[in-house]
Amino acid sequence: MTKIIVIASGKGGTGKTSLAAGVGAALAKQDHKVLVVDGDSGLRNLDIVLGMSDRVVFSFADVASGMIPLTEAAAHHPDLEKLFLLTAPAEPLKSGALTADGMRLLARQANEEAFDYILIDGPAGLAEEYHAFAAVADEAIIITCGGSGSLRGAERMARVLEDDGVMQVRLVVNRIRRRLIRRGAIGTVDDAMDATGLCLLGIVPEDEAVSVAAGAGKPVQSGKARSAAAAYQNIARRLHGEEVPLMRL
Repeated sequence: MTKIIVIASGKGGTGKTSLAAGVGAALAKQDHKVLVVDGDSGLRNLDIVLGMSDRVVFSFADVASGMIPLTEAAAHHPDLEKLFLLTAPAEPLKSGALTADGMRLLARQANEEAFDYILIDGPAGLAEEYHAFAAVADEAIIITCGGSGSLRGAERMARVLEDDGVMQVRLVVNRIRRRLIRRGAIGTVDDAMDATGLCLLGIVPEDEAVSVAAGAGKPVQSGKARSAAAAYQNIARRLHGEEVPLMRL
């Protein structure tokens, strides 16, 4: 059965797309068949981060509307055998264009094609599309950078998804800067958990390799234990039910 996870934040600039690309690639490397979906209509960039701009033709809206089958619309990553991308429409969707039934059609086709995971990289803010995404999501990842505005948006988004019936909502704290936490200049991970009321799925350190990899259109890779790549791998393992210790700050 395909596990569907929506990635949200409630605020732009928190790193949803980097997380979706990094965790999607990590799951694929761990031998899971993965479909990453760019859910940000009109502002899509997951194809750029994955280096797949020349491979995408159809969008998730084409599949959800029944116009194009998933087997034709999903683009295959050039380097990772088990990673596939479904991009967003180039123009913003009209109100009501994306329905829960449409997303259920997409999810059913993904299950028939034996996808293990669908990761939906949601739009910024409390976009209307989240109601349709929540209708098929088994769980959600809320991502925050720890600032007060980011935490407020994360808390609000978590409540919206819970109200829409998403049973498990967990937190990822992104771009952790250890030195600032140790000096007391910014809040801790515990502060983020308290502010959002969410259980922690993972922490991702500030890592310039993420920007470098995105610019090159390649999944971020690193042999360092305290890197964003290692954090993505740990999050992927936790999503699969493994018990993995949190990265030490």
